[in-house]
Amino acid sequence: MTDQAKTSTAPLPPTTSNQFKSNESKSPSEFLKGVLGRSVVVKLNSGVDYRGVLACLDGYMNIAMEQTEEYVQGQLRAKYGDCFIRGNNVLYISTAKRR
Repeated sequence: MTDQAKTSTAPLPPTTSNQFKSNESKSPSEFLKGVLGRSVVVKLNSGVDYRGVLACLDGYMNIAMEQTEEYVQGQLRAKYGDCFIRGNNVLYISTAKRR
């Protein structure tokens, strides 16, 4: 037997259902329903970020936001009261980190 065959890694402990109680178990639809009215970050295909309160969205991912800030390459570029984003421009929607 070679030294490599003698060494083994310890087996991984079994996982429990309580171990992964985060957004991983939610469907995208459930996640989006849960973040309505909360602060989110919307990243566009162009790389621009919009941060604000998610007011509503539809099945095409068209988004309406309030208290919106536009960030280009991490720098604040503009502030908007209301913002409407066409769904085909959206790369992802994420919950905003608390400041």
